[in-house]
Amino acid sequence: MTREPDTIFELSRPGRRSWSLPEAPFDVEPVPSEFARRDAPKLPEVSEGGLIRHFTQLSERNFAIDNAFYPLGSCTMKYNPKVQDELAALSGFRDLHPDQPLADIQGALELLWTFERDLCEITGMTAATFCPAAGAHGEITALLMWRKHFANDRSRDTVIIPDSAHGTNPASVRLAGFKVAEVPSGPDGQVDVDALKGLLGPHVVGLMITNPNTLGVFEQRIDEITKFVHDAGGFAYCDGANLNALVGRALPGDMGFDVVHINLHKTFSTPHGGGGPGAGPLCVDEALEPYLPVPRVKRLDDGTFAWDHDHASTIGPVHSFGGNFAVVVRAYAYLRRLGLDGLRRVSGMAVLNANYVKKKVDARYRVPYSEGTMHEFVASGDFLRKFGGVRTFDVAKALLDHGFHAPTVYFPLTVREALMVEPTETESKETLDAFAQALLEIAEQAEAGHADELRSAPHTLPVSRLDEARAARQLKLRA
Repeated sequence: MTREPDTIFELSRPGRRSWSLPEAPFDVEPVPSEFARRDAPKLPEVSEGGLIRHFTQLSERNFAIDNAFYPLGSCTMKYNPKVQDELAALSGFRDLHPDQPLADIQGALELLWTFERDLCEITGMTAATFCPAAGAHGEITALLMWRKHFANDRSRDTVIIPDSAHGTNPASVRLAGFKVAEVPSGPDGQVDVDALKGLLGPHVVGLMITNPNTLGVFEQRIDEITKFVHDAGGFAYCDGANLNALVGRALPGDMGFDVVHINLHKTFSTPHGGGGPGAGPLCVDEALEPYLPVPRVKRLDDGTFAWDHDHASTIGPVHSFGGNFAVVVRAYAYLRRLGLDGLRRVSGMAVLNANYVKKKVDARYRVPYSEGTMHEFVASGDFLRKFGGVRTFDVAKALLDHGFHAPTVYFPLTVREALMVEPTETESKETLDAFAQALLEIAEQAEAGHADELRSAPHTLPVSRLDEARAARQLKLRA
């Protein structure tokens, strides 16, 4: 069997072209000698058909939510309905520029204004901004708002974060110029409230917490937690990464939060970034609204809409214009198609699917915090180490041979050899059954003495184990 070319240059043949241009109907001035190349550029010479086939074959090697299950715990890789892409690509949205005359962009501004109110209703907040380009960007935006609020009280310099928090939380806190104080989890996987109370005081800016937390467990004392923080004069921040478990059913505002970010790719089914445009709207209560970044959209007395840059207390812009508009359009379309009843079904099915998979695999994999599982659960593969040193990392690689992407591994750090599974609401029972069966078969393979096969997996893909420590810096893509 003929090997497929690895690079476009292996397809290259002198004189082969995929396009041609007519001769210019006018005289062309030569490039000045000081700017002219001495040698022709080393570009591949291929036909259009060869070009298309090569890059199509490369794209088919990629693992994507459109071709298989992607159970990334806490990162929520759900299927993105294609109608949302079609609506975002409508010329009335796609071809706009925010600096056009206001009369030309009324529809876009109205969408932003309406969607802001929708998100406030969903979160129980007062106002929102679409400027943040991701959840972590929403985090730093909120922290900058806290910093401005406490500008005259330099003694407040510490933000409290649970030991199971997302890694971006402490990074954002440090970036904003604050100190981090870690509060431990109790034996039930929830925040140790007594330990929290010991950390509170006049030096505390606020608390950042995810609810449900990264163990997939709902913080049952969340109203007490936020009250204690408020009594100490601080703010309570809800990392909305796990909003998919609550959307349509519970409001962060009712839990006592002052601010919450929403990952539109996690909850509202927009593309998951991967270096591309994202969106992490930030919703705030009345106390924090004056500090929201600009520009914002305002509705005028005559019912039309305009950009609003005039807020004396604003932290200023954190993104050009109003954020990544095309992503917001996708999320708005998703919400309008579902409505409130649809959102309730989303969170209900997400929780049901997670509990279903957990029940299927807990006969072999230890699930340390199994009570009250919400949209995701964390299992441990530590028992596999006694079978030839098999680790969770090996389970993740072996799943690729079964046609599944790995769950999040080694997070949160509070669980040894962690496997963090989030099925989302979009996967069928058949897919969940097959995934659970794959996990069980991998465990059986280890117990049967086939550790070497697992430690060298995957075996069915174009590449085996990548040099992961250097892959981002050096293009060595093979082990």
